[in-house]
Amino acid sequence: MAPAETIVKTGQRVLRTEAAALATLADALPTDFPAAVEMILGAKGRVVVSGIGKSGHIGNKIAATLASTGTPAQFVHASEASHGDLGMLTTDDVCLLLSNSGETTELGDIIAHTRRFGIPLIGISSREGSTLMRAADLRLTLPAAPEACAIGMAPTTSTTMMLALGDALAVALMEERGFQAAHFHVFHPGGKLGAQMASVADFMHGGAELPLVDAGADMSETLLQMTSKGFGIAAVVTDGKLSGVVSDGDLRRNMADLMSRKAGQVATPDPVTIAPDCLAAVALKTLNERKIGALVVVSEDKTPLGILHIHDLLRAGVA
Repeated sequence: MAPAETIVKTGQRVLRTEAAALATLADALPTDFPAAVEMILGAKGRVVVSGIGKSGHIGNKIAATLASTGTPAQFVHASEASHGDLGMLTTDDVCLLLSNSGETTELGDIIAHTRRFGIPLIGISSREGSTLMRAADLRLTLPAAPEACAIGMAPTTSTTMMLALGDALAVALMEERGFQAAHFHVFHPGGKLGAQMASVADFMHGGAELPLVDAGADMSETLLQMTSKGFGIAAVVTDGKLSGVVSDGDLRRNMADLMSRKAGQVATPDPVTIAPDCLAAVALKTLNERKIGALVVVSEDKTPLGILHIHDLLRAGVA
């Protein structure tokens, strides 16, 4: 086995080779890139992506990225297309084919199908004059760059450029569609990412769970709300609008004559609040920065809607 220093140098060489290729691609973005974005935006159907081998794996990822960012897409295996899966490709779709050489035999039936039925075809290849690129309506040609492997043959740099170009397409389409965080959450409801993209309304405690007292309420009533609802705070309202919050810290600061005072006299005025449509990740950031355990959720007119506790966010995996 080679010394660790030699292995490190190999890893660095590969990464630098591929990074240089991406820089070249960025400086020489294919001329048809804007037209490809416009073509996909105008499609009534989906982007059907296909390839074989390493290009197929990259195509599968590109299709997944497109689908999760607002552009309906599906990957069709090139070999399976010749055995019935061509039926997944309709005249409302746009076909995106990947082949580094542009001469991949298995793509022949898909290319012929798109030409026969007038289905828009976008090709991604390193060879401008290849069979694929000659047939394509739009050509996303990769710049000449050496593969990163020692023998210069294993798809490394070429597939990295394909993947990055697919990401560039997806992000450009996102921005053209005005795709926002709320839309992203629709396609990512599960796991940590889904929790981070969820809104405050998904986690807040409202209705009967809301520890609510009038500004003129006795402290005995206030303490009952704070303990029975289990959030350690009470939202204080005046004429139905939030005017303050009583926390454990407020109780300690007023301990000398606490029971003779009213909720409004003990409460911290103008407390930190949050809107129900705010992202859960933003709410957690606010809680951490303010070093508090709960936030009152309010409407635009300061009407209390619920309580958001930091433990609910942590249990859901927002952190």
